[in-house]
Amino acid sequence: MGAGEEVSSSSSGNQNGSHSDITNVILNVYDLTPINNYSYWVGFGIFHSGIEVHGKEYGFGAHDFPISGVFEVEPKSCPGFIYRCSILLGCINMPFSEFRALIESVASEYHGDTYHLIAKNCNHFTEDIVHRLTGKHIPGWVNRLARIGSLCSCLLPESLQVTTVKQLPEYHEMEDGAETLSTASPGSSTEIDDTDPEKQLLSPKDGNSDISFIKEAQMCECKVP
Repeated sequence: MGAGEEVSSSSSGNQNGSHSDITNVILNVYDLTPINNYSYWVGFGIFHSGIEVHGKEYGFGAHDFPISGVFEVEPKSCPGFIYRCSILLGCINMPFSEFRALIESVASEYHGDTYHLIAKNCNHFTEDIVHRLTGKHIPGWVNRLARIGSLCSCLLPESLQVTTVKQLPEYHEMEDGAETLSTASPGSSTEIDDTDPEKQLLSPKDGNSDISFIKEAQMCECKVP
């Protein structure tokens, strides 16, 4: 179904060990709702996706602040979603340091408060990264709902047109260019609607999983003498 090929866990990550220059580019796809078990087979569903490179998975999610919404998790383990499959989209020769610089640069274009279910969601982010790395595209079925919604967004309820997480993230020390984020458990927040999967973005199910937000690259201000 679509471009790329599904991969097993044995073929994911780096090809030649940790932080090798050569690495697979893998799209990890998650279900947002059990209804996907039925709609998936006709090329339709509500999905979250993350891009796995150099042994880590990167995604984009919503929060209420004008800072990076790009985060890092262990592959196939994004909290709040149900892992479905992995799709190999290519192989690149790029040092980890160069890839990390790319992600930090792109993070400035994906602030958490700019997340939009139809116009700028997690699948738009993975499409962007995959295209920059390989020149390819993610399979069309992954983000088909957003493309259909963009044609008739005026008919969608406001709650679906703009959706952000209502939990306040707590930032801790920065390590290796990433800010570690812990969210309050779902039970401790009165603003979370557990029946709406989109509002569970970046909200660990058990309240004990950490997500590392990528700190966006700082722009240098050059003074002309």
